[in-house]
Amino acid sequence: MLPLIMISAILDSVQEAIEVTDPQGNIIYVNPAFCRITGIPFEVRTKENIYNISPDGALALALRTGKPVSGYRTKVGGSNAEVISNAVPIIVNQETLGAVVIFQHITDIIKLTDELKRSTSIIRDLSTKFGQVTESKYTFNHVIGSSPALKDCIKIATMAAKSCSTVLLLGESGTGKELFAHAIHHASPRREKPFIAINCAAIPDALLESELFGYVRGAFTGAMKDKIGKFELAHSGTLFLDEIGDMNLLLQAKLLRVLQEREFERVGDTRTNPIDVRVIAATNRNLKHLVREGKFREDLYYRLNVVEIVLPPLRERTSDLVELTNYLITKLNRKLGKKVTGLTKESLNALRSYNWPGNIRELENVMERIMVSLEAQELTYKDLVPHLGICLPVQDSNRGEIMALDHLEKQMIERALKICGHTVAGKKQAAFLLNISLATLYNKIKKYHILTSNN
Repeated sequence: MLPLIMISAILDSVQEAIEVTDPQGNIIYVNPAFCRITGIPFEVRTKENIYNISPDGALALALRTGKPVSGYRTKVGGSNAEVISNAVPIIVNQETLGAVVIFQHITDIIKLTDELKRSTSIIRDLSTKFGQVTESKYTFNHVIGSSPALKDCIKIATMAAKSCSTVLLLGESGTGKELFAHAIHHASPRREKPFIAINCAAIPDALLESELFGYVRGAFTGAMKDKIGKFELAHSGTLFLDEIGDMNLLLQAKLLRVLQEREFERVGDTRTNPIDVRVIAATNRNLKHLVREGKFREDLYYRLNVVEIVLPPLRERTSDLVELTNYLITKLNRKLGKKVTGLTKESLNALRSYNWPGNIRELENVMERIMVSLEAQELTYKDLVPHLGICLPVQDSNRGEIMALDHLEKQMIERALKICGHTVAGKKQAAFLLNISLATLYNKIKKYHILTSNN
């Protein structure tokens, strides 16, 4: 057994208050924590009886009933200290020798509860942040093709990856701008850090600011808790701003400040947060024209355009079609469970002669649509006809099939919408590919009674 002097030392060192009575309720011991919490000296307290000083307290209740009492909230008799108590009777050989109570001041409990809430909130925020953080999925090995134009882009991108300079990726829709963004991050010293992508055209202007910078609780109606923005998620890594040309002027000004000062503010907050993010931006729009029209800030354009990479459209790198189609056939064979071996010479020539307004994205779409129903091992010219709008030759080689212009126009609009989609953003892209205004596109959709999911 422990010597009494050791037991006394242990009880005196406990930070919770301890009070002990004999069987008659006479208080025989209180520890220093009791005196600190209640302000009652040892000499005073040990001359009192618990039934007189605190008859309704946890200690008196445990002694009276012979049963444990837990989580009992009360005021200590002879003191204004409000406490949470746990008391038990002291029973040896079925004989009650007294009772003991241990309690903490209510303010200490509240502090612990608040600390637990803060810790839980931090853990929840970290969990949310972890769930949103992504890594780069592609490397330069995923860039298929060996044309000189493409090789030049890879060379510039590889050199840019070694620095922290901002990169601006330009090119038509479907040329692989996002793939290059992933590859640049993967080849950079930041490869082990987050890669966060956001499409500026896909998010309404009213929400884009909070998506980029986050917000604090109460910043606006419905902001029930703090939200981490994309810049904060990408800290020490890379942020890919796709379709940067669609960002409004107000947000452009805020983005410029972040790029210049390397700090940002959450929506509704007055504190600035330092940030270390490498920005890669991309657009299929002509930013120089937008600058001249007053739709894009000139200072932001030069801040973004530190390293410019213009990705060539597929029609300018048709020499890569063999590599691209072979890669897609292998990929789609695995996906669709097919055993297609390749293309005929005539079908490859047809692919080379086609203009590919949707670029590689359109090529992959066409290949998959054909291979879904393809039963042969080779993709033929005839398989391509319905998907590229190619007219099969007639018997008389001196004649070609004549198609009414309005019918041809309707086909082109339908194909553009099929490639770009029927959303507002898709229609904008379709109008861009068709080289007409969005208003003109809507008029022609109405004129030709073209069914869309978002007319």
